[in-house]
Amino acid sequence: MLINKKKNTKKGGKKTYGKFSKKKQFKKRFCRFCADKIEIDYKNVGLLKNYISDRGKIFSSRFTGVCVKHQRILTRAIKRARNIAIIPFVNL
Repeated sequence: MLINKKKNTKKGGKKTYGKFSKKKQFKKRFCRFCADKIEIDYKNVGLLKNYISDRGKIFSSRFTGVCVKHQRILTRAIKRARNIAIIPFVNL
């Protein structure tokens, strides 16, 4: 038996399904490096590993909550650490 969900629109153009609105509320993320005054260094492997996935991909700033300035520095540090073999390119 199929249930047909009717789309309702309120003033302002938000689409709702029953009593639930489609728009989600997001918690404001803050940059850990700005707040704690942490310096990013390519030799600090423990810090860099928090921003790399299991497959070796660098997490985006949307996922980690790091600001643009520190995301660039973080990316540069991860790439430097990979080139001098401190961090592996891919974890197997």
